[in-house]
Amino acid sequence: MNRRLFLTKLAAAVGTLAAAKVVAQPHQMEKMPSGHDMGNMSRHDMSNMPMEGMHNGNLLPESALPKNLPLPDLKKLLNTSDKTNYFSATLTAKPVRVQLTPQLETEFWAYNDQIPGPAIEVFEGDTVEILFKNELPQPTTVHWHGLPVPPDQDGNPQDEIAPGASRVYKFTLPEGCAGTYWYHPHGHNTVAEQAFRGLAGVFIVKPKQDPLAHIPVQNWLISDLKLSADGQIAPNSMMDWMNGREGQFVLVNGASHPEITLNQATRARLWNACSGRYLNLSLNDADIYLIGTDGGLLEQPYKLTTLLLTPGERAEILVVPKKSGTQSLQALAYDRGKMGCATEEVTRSLASVNLKASQLPDLPQKLATLPNLGKASAVKTLEYTETMDMGKGMSGMNFLINGKKHDLKRIDLTSKVGEVEEWEIFNNSHMEHNFHLHGTQFTVVSYQLNGQSRLPEYVGHKDTINLKPYERVRIKLVQQHKGLRMYHCHILEHETLGMMGQLNVI
Repeated sequence: MNRRLFLTKLAAAVGTLAAAKVVAQPHQMEKMPSGHDMGNMSRHDMSNMPMEGMHNGNLLPESALPKNLPLPDLKKLLNTSDKTNYFSATLTAKPVRVQLTPQLETEFWAYNDQIPGPAIEVFEGDTVEILFKNELPQPTTVHWHGLPVPPDQDGNPQDEIAPGASRVYKFTLPEGCAGTYWYHPHGHNTVAEQAFRGLAGVFIVKPKQDPLAHIPVQNWLISDLKLSADGQIAPNSMMDWMNGREGQFVLVNGASHPEITLNQATRARLWNACSGRYLNLSLNDADIYLIGTDGGLLEQPYKLTTLLLTPGERAEILVVPKKSGTQSLQALAYDRGKMGCATEEVTRSLASVNLKASQLPDLPQKLATLPNLGKASAVKTLEYTETMDMGKGMSGMNFLINGKKHDLKRIDLTSKVGEVEEWEIFNNSHMEHNFHLHGTQFTVVSYQLNGQSRLPEYVGHKDTINLKPYERVRIKLVQQHKGLRMYHCHILEHETLGMMGQLNVI
């Protein structure tokens, strides 16, 4: 379906649904379908997907939260183990009230009463044991995003933990997996809401021999927050479900427009923990070198002008201030082809950065050695599409992989442990989507768009990659554990609405 016809049908469907809402009673509006596979969802499932009109009205103004306070540190999760190479701790997910301003108290869902959740820092080779307690009103899981953990420990939606229940996650991290990861919920039909209510934390795996240990490190977790005028977390609007949720507040380490100080060349770890917001990052008066991607260091630094991070992606950069002074860390306006009556894209200032002119520090000739996977012996193809059924409102809008919506009972693909595979993902739609694969890192082989093929500008370990409209991306990977793996768009609303599949590794 071409873009003009799709948007025409979308407008008609949205108008029909908006008219229905005008005459609906309040209790009916709360139950209005807005989520995954609505024809087969129970009333309870629907109520887990709050929705409010075409756009959210009466939002809290962006000036309401304090700005320009020092960048908060990400508080670490305490290791309670006295064993060598062993990390043991407890994580509890529950509602918590946070005083955002003297006038505003907001209920979040948080890990260990922290927004963001506590930072987990371990070393490659460590065994990790986390006792997780669910004190939320919904079932949930903890997904260890990007980490090479066994499928039964990876927080799949099939392995939900009921409210009031608990479980132990336990896994050993292999040598060579040092990188910048994170954790978040991955329950069935609940991931979007649980994420926008605050459930996310960083997971850093350090190498035993760090070639950049002499360079100071900062952690920048970027998320966003949508608050109603009363200071409470707003439900998803129809535009959020269509395009991915974007809050009016963009936060760094949970703070609105903080002040960052870089007195010397600094290694920064970055996370895009937003539900749907793309971050096209820029910082003037500094040289920026990409030194690591999702799953670890590159072989050589790669100089950047801007850094695009899509939801779920991470990066390590080396920031070398060229001049002393104050600059703005910006998210440049970025058009990803949103549907419907989307607001105009604008450049946002995320933080004030105090720079002190510095020199490029000494770097090793080679930061890391990436494994050569060799020739692929299997090929898989995936196709992203969007469809609209005018007569079904939001329940007729589908985000599909290979023509299907996610089904917990269906196995979509099968792989063999240890087999080198090449996957081709084709974004056959007019909106940018990204692709995330559980359980392993991959390398990008090539891109193809408008009949033109190109090689990647750099090669690194990835578990999340962007696709422009009608772009094909080829990736190479190996799965090392038997069991069920998920793959999906990491725009959380699209994942929830069906853009996810299941891979059985045998």
